[in-house]
Amino acid sequence: MQKRAANHYFNFTRKERNGTIFLLLIIFSIISIPFIYPLFFKERIFAADHPGEELAALKIQQKDSFDGYRSKTYNEPAGHAYFQSQKMNNNEPGGHSYFQSQKRNNNTSAEHGMLFHFDPNTISAFEWEKLGVKEKTIATIKNYLSKGGKFKKPEDIRKIWGLQEELAERLLPFIDIKETAAPSFTTKQEFTSVKYEKKQALVTVDINESDTSAWIALPSIGSKLANRIVNFREKLGGFYSINQVAETFGLPDSVFQKIRPALKLDHKELKKLNINTATLEEMKQHPYIRFNLANLIIQYRNQHGNFTSVADIKKIMTVNEELYDRLSAYLSVQ
Repeated sequence: MQKRAANHYFNFTRKERNGTIFLLLIIFSIISIPFIYPLFFKERIFAADHPGEELAALKIQQKDSFDGYRSKTYNEPAGHAYFQSQKMNNNEPGGHSYFQSQKRNNNTSAEHGMLFHFDPNTISAFEWEKLGVKEKTIATIKNYLSKGGKFKKPEDIRKIWGLQEELAERLLPFIDIKETAAPSFTTKQEFTSVKYEKKQALVTVDINESDTSAWIALPSIGSKLANRIVNFREKLGGFYSINQVAETFGLPDSVFQKIRPALKLDHKELKKLNINTATLEEMKQHPYIRFNLANLIIQYRNQHGNFTSVADIKKIMTVNEELYDRLSAYLSVQ
């Protein structure tokens, strides 16, 4: 029984034997590749005594490859500065590579630009490139112009960051900056100045007689301020002093000082308010009385009877000498 089990594990069927042989053949083939490869492919050995020939062959192959790339990528005229420089560098003797040629081309680009008269404020990026200016420098110029910059004289191109000094010297004789004509219309500042001078030349204003149109004719007085001055005058009952105009709501002191020389007071007739007969509503409309003082006057009148003189209002505790001096010209007891 044990012998039969051992035979079961160590005996192979015909199919298993064929698979094992095929696998061994594959392994043997892989192992032999390093020994068989040299018989069919010979390694190229460079001659140690002729390195120049090998480098020349490599250079020719590289040049042909670059010319093919150039013909596919660019469609430039035969006299373009970049390819003239590249062609010269590729024909140099020795072991110069493509990258050496490219570096030299960047240093000599100023010598191969096309010269023509131009305005640096208006020419396009393509025209800058034709002049021999590098792409980064062109971007700097366009950024400067887009932010409001301007070339005012030919020498201003020397200030361009990245522009070679030799190229700037070559371009200077060909720069033609066109002068922009000054605007013929009147500016807002000039218009305001003319309007101010016109107001200054006007006649003086009687503060008790003039209407809003006369006030508007004064410097820095618009329709709103003119209406406020006239309304304040009507509520007071007239002005007895030029300085009262300065009390108008919203009138800046600087404006009042500007118009004060044009103000005059010829008519001092004021509208009086009878404190013995005036109602609460009538008195509180006056700018110097308002509600609180009007209410106290009514209470005093109810308790003590009519006022015998205007000076009697000083018996009210809130009425001091300063308020009395301002208010007494507008009061009466008859």
